[in-house]
Amino acid sequence: MNAMQTGRRAAQDSQPTRPPRKPRPARGRDAQRARPCPPKAAARRRGTPSTAAQPPDTGPSAAAPTGNRRRALGRYGEDLAARRLTEAGMRILDRNWRCRDGEIDIVAADGDALVICEVKTRRAARYEHPMAAVRPEKTARLRLLAERWLERHGGPPPGGVRIDVIGILLPARGAPVVQHARGVA
Repeated sequence: MNAMQTGRRAAQDSQPTRPPRKPRPARGRDAQRARPCPPKAAARRRGTPSTAAQPPDTGPSAAAPTGNRRRALGRYGEDLAARRLTEAGMRILDRNWRCRDGEIDIVAADGDALVICEVKTRRAARYEHPMAAVRPEKTARLRLLAERWLERHGGPPPGGVRIDVIGILLPARGAPVVQHARGVA
């Protein structure tokens, strides 16, 4: 060490050290979020059951956060639907096609017909049946999306356009139940 470094070192050692600052208490809305509470109380406040009382989830999205779990569930259902369509002899042309008006889950060819598929996946006994989630507003949007897809891909095919809905119900145990409704709109 040279003289300059020694002088700095002595100056640093002679300065009093401050104790660490205590965190300031949260105020307003943040005060409720900052309070620690037991997991069961937090679950009750959110309106969800405690995780200790639930069996572990082993589905397609067991370790993912809520938004990712929903996305993974939808992706799993779309994979099952695509497999079912190819087993039925259809050819998958496009998946998750998007434009400014929305998204088409699966575009397939069934012989000469173009098939626009909406896939709905639900876990058993949670909400309404997946097929019931496709209401007239959604079918109108699917018709619009089919027009947009045809504009970008060369016009209507000789066999026409059909809109199908595939509902997938995932029970707690056992194989998924896949229902295919052809020509819903």
